[in-house]
Amino acid sequence: MATKPDTLLACAPITEKPGIDRAMRVAIQRARHGKKAPSFSQQQAFDAAVAKLVVAIPVDAQVAEWFANENLIPLAKPRWRKILLNPAVIAVIVAVTVIGAVFAYRVHEHLKDFPGADKARRLLSVAASSRSVILDPLQTDAGTLTDLFFMKHRLEHYDVPPEFADFRTLGTRVFEDEEVRRVAQIWLVEKRMQLFLFPAEQDPKDGSLKDFSDWRFVELEGWTGAVQQRNGVCFMAVIRGREKDLAPYLEKKKQ
Repeated sequence: MATKPDTLLACAPITEKPGIDRAMRVAIQRARHGKKAPSFSQQQAFDAAVAKLVVAIPVDAQVAEWFANENLIPLAKPRWRKILLNPAVIAVIVAVTVIGAVFAYRVHEHLKDFPGADKARRLLSVAASSRSVILDPLQTDAGTLTDLFFMKHRLEHYDVPPEFADFRTLGTRVFEDEEVRRVAQIWLVEKRMQLFLFPAEQDPKDGSLKDFSDWRFVELEGWTGAVQQRNGVCFMAVIRGREKDLAPYLEKKKQ
């Protein structure tokens, strides 16, 4: 059985035009400088003579017309369209696009961050995994729980804002979180909404506690929280949905 170099030499070109395959070039160079140099030279000379003879054969005009505009051995490089339609290239482009979109979303999400945003997102995961049975049953107005939190748990300024003070509760609890510290959780009858009160986080620049009365939003896996900070305590209303689902409750006092 002929080896690959022998197979290449059997069809070696008789010209020195550029564009010859690298494996073919290597096989030709080895043949010219190796033991097979005489026989290879004879083969090249014979092939050149045959080619010269073929070129000299007159071609019928009708046959020549058939091949007048034909490129029998196209040397053009692959077009960009063909490259872009390659499944492997498409897969890479899609993967890079997805990674870029996720990165851009993360950057945009953290541009709106505020001191305590990470704690708020952590409590969104608590809200997603909570069940009302783990809370102590209590049916009252959410705004009346301030006294309960202070008298029973010594939690100062754990106040429910007026926007949510009149909503009826299903239950409440106070628990310790290793990152957020003492958290008060309230479950409302209204759309199974949850409320969280937790210690504010110091500003990383100067260590101060900068309260804000406007609503700041955080999102996590289909859950959204609206956060206010007053007297060093953060209040967050949580709902399964988007920011637009919380908006009507935040505008209640303005109506």
